[in-house]
Amino acid sequence: MARIYQSGALNTSALTVPDLYVQIVQPQTVLNGVVSDRIGIVGTASWGPVNEPIVIGTMGDVLAAFGAKQAQATDLGTAVNIAILQGAADFRGVRVTDGTDTAAKGTLAGATITAAYTGASGNGIVATLSAVGAIYTLTVAHPVIGSRSYAGTTWAGIIALANADASPMVVVSGGAALSAGAVTLSGGANGGAPATTAFVGTDGTTRTGMYALRGTGCSVGILAGLTDSASWSVQQAFGAGEGVYMIACGPSGDSISNATATIGNAGVSSGYSLKVMFGDWLWWQDDTNGLMLVPPQAFAAGEIASLSPEQSSLNKPLTGIVGSQKAGQSASGGSLTYSSAELTALIQAGIDVISYPAPGGAYWACRSGHNCSTRAAVWSDSYTRMTNYLAETLAGGMGVYVGQAINTTLFGNIRASILGLLSNMLGQGLLARTIDTAALPYTVVCDATNNTQARIAEGYVQCDVSVQYQGINEKFVVNLQGGASVSITTSSGSV
Repeated sequence: MARIYQSGALNTSALTVPDLYVQIVQPQTVLNGVVSDRIGIVGTASWGPVNEPIVIGTMGDVLAAFGAKQAQATDLGTAVNIAILQGAADFRGVRVTDGTDTAAKGTLAGATITAAYTGASGNGIVATLSAVGAIYTLTVAHPVIGSRSYAGTTWAGIIALANADASPMVVVSGGAALSAGAVTLSGGANGGAPATTAFVGTDGTTRTGMYALRGTGCSVGILAGLTDSASWSVQQAFGAGEGVYMIACGPSGDSISNATATIGNAGVSSGYSLKVMFGDWLWWQDDTNGLMLVPPQAFAAGEIASLSPEQSSLNKPLTGIVGSQKAGQSASGGSLTYSSAELTALIQAGIDVISYPAPGGAYWACRSGHNCSTRAAVWSDSYTRMTNYLAETLAGGMGVYVGQAINTTLFGNIRASILGLLSNMLGQGLLARTIDTAALPYTVVCDATNNTQARIAEGYVQCDVSVQYQGINEKFVVNLQGGASVSITTSSGSV
């Protein structure tokens, strides 16, 4: 009688019974690229859980999870709004507070009704107890957050339903005799501006702040409105270990001399996982809070996340910017711009800046497209993004080969998986062949040449992957020769 086995479960060298043996061989492991457009934003809000990453895709999600936008540079909802306008559509939001935030409360028919979360948005919750016969319904409603209803014949029944809600708006306790009425909750407060420690957080059993983004698959991250340069090296280390391109910024109205000195003392020039934006903050016309001066992080993060990993933020148009503290349209109708000397000082120090105009015309854009590294080989946004994309994809898919017997079949399978990924990237334009050659822009070596018997005996397998990225056109030189005395000889490709 034929029997079916999974490949590797049957010792085919020790069969004794004449029969048909069918082995199910799993298909070749195929690597699918990781998400490269997800932004992690740590910021303040007027509602929602603290230090918990929340999935966000639209502004409706933001309002439901974190309440109305606040007129603050650290506001999470404002940062999401700005990034969405640049084309981003996938976020993980983490709310942080300074610990002085309070929840709104109210009393209705002897029951204490407390907002499920701290913050000023809780003050807009209206709790109404109405009756139809013997059935009472507690309805809690907010114009932004939404509404919930819980029905019962006793406070105990209503409280049990309300407090078991997976997406609660309130927590209910106590209660006397049921009687119709309504109350608007009050006393909710956002607290003060969180310190750097709240934004950075802790990385332990319970993760807070920035570390709450660990394992969420974000490719870009910002600590909204945090300008403390003492956090830059910590952000850089987190980004390098987690594959997240962290976007930091300097303080509002910063000077070029102070900015270059600050980044020089921050100890981040040797890394590539941090991008530092100059403290030339931008004017943004918010649909809730009016004209606001906001940090440049969310503009850069939104643009970078909306681009394919091989691209740079350099010269890509940004939208929603009314002006800046330094450059752009002036009140008199003229235009203020950065000088070449100013841009040189910033770029050489490892600082990017959003300015107007851009090399491509009259629009706002990042002027260097660099991370904070001062090494030309790694300073492009595209280096950071492509390196993180490849590393995270390999880390997420190649672990299936651990525990398998080391032989030529394993070597071949490893090569096939990685070559399949790189071939797909070549076909999609993330990689490109070297100019004027047919050579592939990658090699994958995993065989006897880099795996000695001694290393194999110790359980090691080594795969060497080399990938050539596409360069970014940063300095475009056009040589023009003109004049009546110029002699023109045409050749193929010149006309």
